[in-house]
Amino acid sequence: MELESVRIEFPEGANIILGQSHFLKTIEDLYEIVVSSAPSVKFGIAFCEASGPRLVRVEGNDHELESIAADNAMKLGAGHSFLIVIKDAFPINMLNAIKQCPEVCGIFCATANPVEAVVARTEQGRGVLGVIDGQPPLGIEQADDVTQRRGFLRTIGYKR
Repeated sequence: MELESVRIEFPEGANIILGQSHFLKTIEDLYEIVVSSAPSVKFGIAFCEASGPRLVRVEGNDHELESIAADNAMKLGAGHSFLIVIKDAFPINMLNAIKQCPEVCGIFCATANPVEAVVARTEQGRGVLGVIDGQPPLGIEQADDVTQRRGFLRTIGYKR
């Protein structure tokens, strides 16, 4: 087995959701979930088939984000993995619905941070083992940090 790190490339201001599923219908169900989760969302989804023609299936409502998702999926090359690239919405708007999708087995990350996927390669193929999401911590939050965190959540409308 060989391990490699695959950097997921996406635009500043975008978020990604990287996960694993188990069926061709995934791409259509994820499209419906994302488009119904936030009215102004722009997105692209790519899904790597694990058998049959083994294509990267692509859906979305923004050609640039579709292309970005497809390019990253090809770099990952991991069967039954999917990548959603979103703008004008946050993963929190759709994450529970995605987790409830019958085809979705798990989510590796949902983030706007720099991401590297740790991919294993064997004679059979490739699989995502996990992700490196963002940077390591620099310390433990203090009172001022708590105030800033709470203020930010209220500014973006997630807390009152």
